[in-house]
Amino acid sequence: MAPKSDSTDAIVLRYLNEQNRPLNSQNVADALQKYNLKKAAIQKALDTLADNGKISFKEYGKQKVYLARQDQLDIPNSEELSRMKQENEKLQEQLGEQKRSISEVEGEIKALQSNLTLEQIREKEAKLTNEVNEMEDRLEKLRGGVTLVKPEDRKAVEQMVYEKISQWRKRKRMFKDLWDSITENSPKDVKEFKEEIGLEYDEDVGVSLQSYCDLLQRGKKRSSGDLQQQCAKRPPLQ
Repeated sequence: MAPKSDSTDAIVLRYLNEQNRPLNSQNVADALQKYNLKKAAIQKALDTLADNGKISFKEYGKQKVYLARQDQLDIPNSEELSRMKQENEKLQEQLGEQKRSISEVEGEIKALQSNLTLEQIREKEAKLTNEVNEMEDRLEKLRGGVTLVKPEDRKAVEQMVYEKISQWRKRKRMFKDLWDSITENSPKDVKEFKEEIGLEYDEDVGVSLQSYCDLLQRGKKRSSGDLQQQCAKRPPLQ
């Protein structure tokens, strides 16, 4: 409801003076809905204010556009404009400082949020402590000469490796014999022919049979001499 102390004319006049821009009756009615004023009452108030010379209006066909009278407005002089400009500059500076302060606070909040909470620190500490204890127990066993791998398991793995190396050596020898037969009387350059058919030696892909043999020999020497025989050095493919 409209305030009892203000008539519809007063409400409409105050609104037009505050807006100080061209408005039609529908614009005013939409803006003053909070006062529960009907459009007919607003139209009547606009016409009354215009007839009394309190507002200006222009007719565009069947529609009227209303505007606050400029000669009734308090227009600041040059000194007042200068003072208002200075005040505006000060307010802009204060606004900039406030924005910078807000940005700094937001940065501190993000930094704090990225840190671990006390509960998370305690959980991580407990986890790391358990890992350290497990590694110390394992190290103590190694220092005491405790065998972590059963002899039978070690032997089974070694035997499997020996067999794989033997197969590798055998296939490498078979390939070399076959490759030598193919390229012996070939007019093509061996290297170019190899690249043409997409052939790769072990060395081309960073693999060396001898390196595996050396690794096993460092780990354990077998009295039977099987390893030495399987890993006997042979010249690489040319």
